[in-house]
Amino acid sequence: MKVTFTLREDKTDRAGLAPVFVCASFDGLRLQTTTKEKCRPADWNRDKQQFRRSLPGYQDANAYLDSLTLRLHARYRELRSAGIAPTPALMREAVHPMAEVAPPAEPTLLELFDQYREVLRGRGFAFNTLRHYGTARNWLQKFEQAHSKKTVYLADYTLAYHDDFIHFLRLKHGLGPNGIFTILKDVKTFLRHLQRERGLTLGLDLDRMQVRWTEAPKHFLSAADLTALAAVAIPDTLVPVRDVFLFCCYTGLRYSDVQQLQPANLHHWNGHRILKLVQVKTRRPVSIYLTAAAEAILDKYANTERLRLLPVYVNQVMNRGLKRLGHLAGLTTPVETMEVVNGQVVKTSVPAYELLTMHTARHTFATQSLLRGVSPAVLQRVMGHSKLQTTMHYAKMVEDFQHQALQLAWDGPTTSTPPLVAGEVCVAATAA
Repeated sequence: MKVTFTLREDKTDRAGLAPVFVCASFDGLRLQTTTKEKCRPADWNRDKQQFRRSLPGYQDANAYLDSLTLRLHARYRELRSAGIAPTPALMREAVHPMAEVAPPAEPTLLELFDQYREVLRGRGFAFNTLRHYGTARNWLQKFEQAHSKKTVYLADYTLAYHDDFIHFLRLKHGLGPNGIFTILKDVKTFLRHLQRERGLTLGLDLDRMQVRWTEAPKHFLSAADLTALAAVAIPDTLVPVRDVFLFCCYTGLRYSDVQQLQPANLHHWNGHRILKLVQVKTRRPVSIYLTAAAEAILDKYANTERLRLLPVYVNQVMNRGLKRLGHLAGLTTPVETMEVVNGQVVKTSVPAYELLTMHTARHTFATQSLLRGVSPAVLQRVMGHSKLQTTMHYAKMVEDFQHQALQLAWDGPTTSTPPLVAGEVCVAATAA
């Protein structure tokens, strides 16, 4: 094999520098490629095929050319010894060795969580769902910074790490049982995705990762409470708050859905009006019959030039107004509340109006519908629940059922007990 070097003056650049090429002839084949070295023609010795002394750093440059010669010869012998016929492409690797590709760095636990949220975003998950997963991810970040103070990888999330995380949430930050449940449920779903869909190895057994929900009492209003709310004299500023809240009590709509109601959601059925919409939270379509009380509220705002059917304030303003409204309506019955503080159950008593929120309307609609004889299966469709079990939680809330069952078993039927199937939820609202 013969190795030579030439200066390609025909490729001189604008700076007057020409590239130095190496040429290797072997077995009737020829390799010609650049050495990535350049110089002015005056600095190149054509006879000796090397750089002249006039080139700054000529010694290092010539040593590099000598090393290329040795590498080409070594490569040729290596291929021959391995029984491989040398080719220009194989010999070129001696001049321009393939850069070793470093394996990709292992993603951190938080990076994997970010990737998971992007997967959910691509699958079309709702904004609020993504926000919940973002909250869980941020709590993991807070714990990582406070606990380990080092980068945490998937294998580091062991049962011991999980227990420390729960300790951090409960004792360091005072989160309640259901707040912790929401975070851990999302973390567990994320880990299950990595294991089942990405084939990654976890640092713990998911079956041993305990995540429990604590059943908390849901506050709802009675028919008498609704009548009181509809009849009480209130300032003009609270009228829209009352109307929207009562409308939700008669339809079971969430705040996110009533906020976006528009004329296109109104349809006619059997001489009456119904609502058809896709729920913001679950993306499930629902169809809701509008009672006379609900229609009266819509008619009240029918002639106003609004893009929405009802004047809905921001949720915080609505909730503040509801507490004031409940106080004016005399909803002052003491209600026991319970929370877990440092592992201790703490019970307090607050007036009923303090517990009023926009979501109370949804609980009220469910319980009042059951009391009026609506079957759980029908209520499930109206409320947009994916599982009947979710709807049945409201049936457990209606204590009238259990009281009447015990009364019938122990005392027999009485004429003093009013039937559970009644008429309109709140006829007084039609006059509001």
